[in-house]
Amino acid sequence: MAGIIIHPEKIISYTDLESLCPFGAIEVLPDNTVQINSGCRLCKVCVRKGLEGVFEYREEVISAANKSEWQGITVYGEIGPDKIVHPVAFELLGKARELADKVGFKVSLLLIGNHLSHNFDEFFHYGADAIFLYDHPILEDFIVERYTGILEDYVSKQKPSVILIGGTLLGRSLAPRIAARLKTGLTADCTQLDIQPNSDLDQIRPAFGGNIMAHIRTPYHRPQFATVRYKIFSAMEPDLSRSGNLILCDLPQNLWSRSKQLEIGMKPKIKNIEDLDVLVVAGRGIKKKEDLELLRRLSDRLGGDLACTRPLIEAGWMDARKQIGLSGRTVKPKLLIACGVSGSVQFAAGIKASEMIVSINTDPDAVMNQIANIAVIGDLYSVIPALLEKLG
Repeated sequence: MAGIIIHPEKIISYTDLESLCPFGAIEVLPDNTVQINSGCRLCKVCVRKGLEGVFEYREEVISAANKSEWQGITVYGEIGPDKIVHPVAFELLGKARELADKVGFKVSLLLIGNHLSHNFDEFFHYGADAIFLYDHPILEDFIVERYTGILEDYVSKQKPSVILIGGTLLGRSLAPRIAARLKTGLTADCTQLDIQPNSDLDQIRPAFGGNIMAHIRTPYHRPQFATVRYKIFSAMEPDLSRSGNLILCDLPQNLWSRSKQLEIGMKPKIKNIEDLDVLVVAGRGIKKKEDLELLRRLSDRLGGDLACTRPLIEAGWMDARKQIGLSGRTVKPKLLIACGVSGSVQFAAGIKASEMIVSINTDPDAVMNQIANIAVIGDLYSVIPALLEKLG
């Protein structure tokens, strides 16, 4: 691990040595021993401003993986209790196909479960070159330790350069476990992906509350893991002429687990905002909770649903499942009408794939107006009643 090295023989004076560090990480002990504590943030201020040669920043020496041994891109296809592959897998296959074609890789789909009888040709049509299938009764239920063991077995035999996993509840449980076990990198909730000619994956995601876009690479380790939320990418147009190989995999030994699934309780089906073609979004411009009814009337008239931004969740006005943004849901409707929405980076990341965005805002300089395809400069309390009247 990188760190600050101290050369005590070069210390001329201990005066003001501790004050060099803005985080209080430099300590001078009673015997004049100098040490760096856990407060160090590797800002290197001590190296730049301290006495010459006293502090040295030293990078970790890393033994890089042989990238030529790691080939291909794998998409993990999550299978639910209904035996249906989560649709995020089709989106990831499309992105994997795009990346793989840049560097001459093959695209594989990894499926884990029991008695899987899906139309496998469909996955070939959507970009896969091969399907690796682990099918066994002990894999009927998602037990994270067992599924991690399966992934470890797959990686050890196939050596994929990149593995893409859906940013679902199960995917977020599985991805960090297998990345930690393999001692490699994982970037969660990527919003953009690209690949370098040397097969390094460009992983881009919002950081620090969405205030910056972090560009991350894993140059020394393989495989490279990334999770992507549903609705971030688009599935490719199916190519019915494409075909591939279905490969049945043997179950590895010692798939131990400390947990046991006792039962599965199916939640009642609800209308998910991710699956709707029309959304009306309430923002901070809504003055009081009762005014949401006006927006709800518009969403009902258009055959959609009402969603919201984070401030309305924090105010307790709406269900958290209706929130759009980095800390909420990612949506891709055909029509999104943002009412009184400022257009923060966090919110914009959740709607960028929408086909048509309409902004209703009194502030002509609102960021939301720059994001929108159509900006209506006006008071939503006047514009929406007029819309409802026009709709009849």
